[in-house]
Amino acid sequence: MEANMQKMVMPLILLFFFAFDGATAWTGEIHGRVVCDVCGDSSVGPEDHVLEGAEVAVLCIAKSGEVLNYQAFTDSKGVYTVAETMPESDRWDACLARPISSFHERCTHLGEGSSGVKFSYNHPSGYSHTVRTFVYRPADVPTYCI
Repeated sequence: MEANMQKMVMPLILLFFFAFDGATAWTGEIHGRVVCDVCGDSSVGPEDHVLEGAEVAVLCIAKSGEVLNYQAFTDSKGVYTVAETMPESDRWDACLARPISSFHERCTHLGEGSSGVKFSYNHPSGYSHTVRTFVYRPADVPTYCI
């Protein structure tokens, strides 16, 4: 019984310690999509599809000057997400998101204008920034696209 009481009380003590230690927490989120532009025509059509498992790197500079490097992979909807909770004084100031690789067997060539995106991050805590879509193209365009 006493061991169970300790298990219940310890998380409460930690919660009060972090909630009332005087530091204000800040939470930020960055997300975006990665798609395969099958016809390489820079427009979304019925032949295009999201890329699951594509790797994206997000590099942020915090207001404190610290450089933070994140790695994310897209889910089944082609969406990647990077999120962080930190002291307000260390929050993100500016970031760079760039695609690293596509593991899709046919769609591995980075499309024009998808080399990376720099942006300022000036959102209050709890908000997110959406990065424009990164595009990969196949090495050989299918004949039905021509």
